[in-house]
Amino acid sequence: MAVLAKIRQRSALLIGVIALALFAFIIQDLFNSTSFGQSSKDVGSIDGKDISFEDFRLKVSNVEKSGQGITSTEAANRVWDQEVSIALLSAQFDKLGLRVGEKHLLEVLKTDPNIGKNPMFLNAAGIFDVAKFKEYFKTNPEAAQYIAEKEKDAELNAKFQIYNTLIKAGLYTTASEGKLKYEAEANKVNFSFAAALYSSIKDSDVKISDSEIVDYMKKNEKKFKADATREIQYVLVEDKASKEDEAEIKAKITGLLNGTVVYNAKTNKNDSLPGFRNAKNIAEFVNANSDVPYDSTYVAKNDLPAVDADKLFSLAPGAIYGPYVFGKYYCISKSLGFKAGVNAKASHILIGYVGSQTPNQKEKRSKEEAKAKAEEILAQVQANPDSFMMLAFTSSDDSSAQQGGDLGFFGPNQMVKPFNDFVFNNGIGKVGLVETQFGFHVIKITDKQDGIRLATIAQKIEPSEATSDKVFTLATKFEMDAADKDFNATAKELGLKVEAPVSAKAMDEAFGSLGNQRAIVRWAFDKETDKNDVKRFEIANIGHVIAQYKGENKSGLVSVTVARPYVESILKNKKKAEILKAKMTGSTIEAVAKSAGVAVQQAADVTLDNPVLPGGVGQEPKVVGNAFALAANKLSAPIEGNTGVYVVKNISVVKAPAAANHAEYVAKLKAQSASDSNRVLPALKNNAKIEDNRLQFNY
Repeated sequence: MAVLAKIRQRSALLIGVIALALFAFIIQDLFNSTSFGQSSKDVGSIDGKDISFEDFRLKVSNVEKSGQGITSTEAANRVWDQEVSIALLSAQFDKLGLRVGEKHLLEVLKTDPNIGKNPMFLNAAGIFDVAKFKEYFKTNPEAAQYIAEKEKDAELNAKFQIYNTLIKAGLYTTASEGKLKYEAEANKVNFSFAAALYSSIKDSDVKISDSEIVDYMKKNEKKFKADATREIQYVLVEDKASKEDEAEIKAKITGLLNGTVVYNAKTNKNDSLPGFRNAKNIAEFVNANSDVPYDSTYVAKNDLPAVDADKLFSLAPGAIYGPYVFGKYYCISKSLGFKAGVNAKASHILIGYVGSQTPNQKEKRSKEEAKAKAEEILAQVQANPDSFMMLAFTSSDDSSAQQGGDLGFFGPNQMVKPFNDFVFNNGIGKVGLVETQFGFHVIKITDKQDGIRLATIAQKIEPSEATSDKVFTLATKFEMDAADKDFNATAKELGLKVEAPVSAKAMDEAFGSLGNQRAIVRWAFDKETDKNDVKRFEIANIGHVIAQYKGENKSGLVSVTVARPYVESILKNKKKAEILKAKMTGSTIEAVAKSAGVAVQQAADVTLDNPVLPGGVGQEPKVVGNAFALAANKLSAPIEGNTGVYVVKNISVVKAPAAANHAEYVAKLKAQSASDSNRVLPALKNNAKIEDNRLQFNY
């Protein structure tokens, strides 16, 4: 009571203190929400064109709702890529003055199944009717916003089609290029060579420093260009079952096999309860003791756990197998008997007609015409069963046509009823005709699988509370110790492994082998996180990650850690090449080979188009190019190739006969460059000034 009295006496002071604290909080929030904190109301800009946060947020929300299991970061990245592409391409469309007419716009809109296939907009012949389409939106103003958005997207698509056509029209191959292609394929060179391979020098004898890797990347900036990244090293302390936990779970599940005696307080007597072997209501027993509910379906052998499939499938009715490990569970299984033909395999040829729900109808036909064609195909198959696959390829309206009509294995009631009944009521090899809402099916039953029904008790292998407590204690101790000491040394003291560092970009979600761990990446990019800061993250179903922020890479290049696996071998080969070249001396090919300690080899009829050397060496275009350039019987200087250093001696060059026309080779080059137009957008992105502020909005 005395304390309450003092609080009442000083209530005015307390109210003042609380008010001051609230005022400070509000002021801080105001500062944070202005230019002093969040520096932009826009989520980013592309070449000076701002992207409104509100518009961006709405689009991300729509993608999240429409995507199945998509994360907010994935949705944000998808929308961002789309916004960047639209902004860059739209700028190009405007520069070129591209315009889209109504006819073109309608053609693009019709490709949308919700419009082009909508019964409301089709005439009696099932063809899209422009008048019906226009009339609908004229008489339904509430749908105007929907079609306005669709038209906006359609206009962009139409302009892109024009733009893409213009680019492709600008890509051409000359007759001279065709001639060069012909000569590269047809001209042949014969030469002798001495090869001193890089593999003859141990990798451990050649060291490459981080600075050498950085220098190489700077000389090849385009290959190693990257957004700013932050490097995070971490330790994973797994929260998993110990050997003692596993032994306890195994003993517990084994104990369920036999009956138990339990004291009954109501009768004041001991009751004998049946075990798994003798349980009368097997489903009830499984559900009472298993982490996985009872499943009454029959299972084919290839659907059983691979390691134990043979033993499980050969169980006699009433026999028990286990305990065995399946995934993260200890299991015991009891056979409840076999059943023949639980799964079936069939192929079909689907013939659709106007009005059926045929997914990929190749041609329009009436129901009567479809039935007649299906009967004709049935007669062909019955006369020659081997023709089924080819007929499916050429005639079926189903996507399975690409697999010769093969639908694979399926269980009862997975297909529509008439199809299901035919397959499961007939034997292997039976061919017949069935009608469903999708059209007429010519069906061939190709195989069936027998199945076994198993009652399985599965108990999850997971850490006990005592084990989880030990793991938490260890992770917390490491987090606290590493905050003030050397991260790697502390990990070693506690018997923990420091994983390979992760270089993360601001909007990355994936984190090394741990999958999506956006929280760790966001922490590393937080303004409050300083270099060498340490923080523990609890990862559901995995354990604890103790991360340390190592620093930021602002160079515009990928980190040395990322580049080393690729660059190190190149630089090592450069150093090895200098060592090998110093050995390769002499005025004849034989003398050079002797000085290098290798044999002289022969290469015959090698072309520039396929510059492969014999003896399993592989492609060496520089070596072959030098051989072509040499005069007969002349010796080259040492050549740094892909796999070693080479000295070559030209024996002869056999030139192909002159060809009057090189159209075939022009066509080959055109085919090779068909996808060159796809390089335009990456090039536009590479040259654009893109500002990404998404991190400020907690994406």
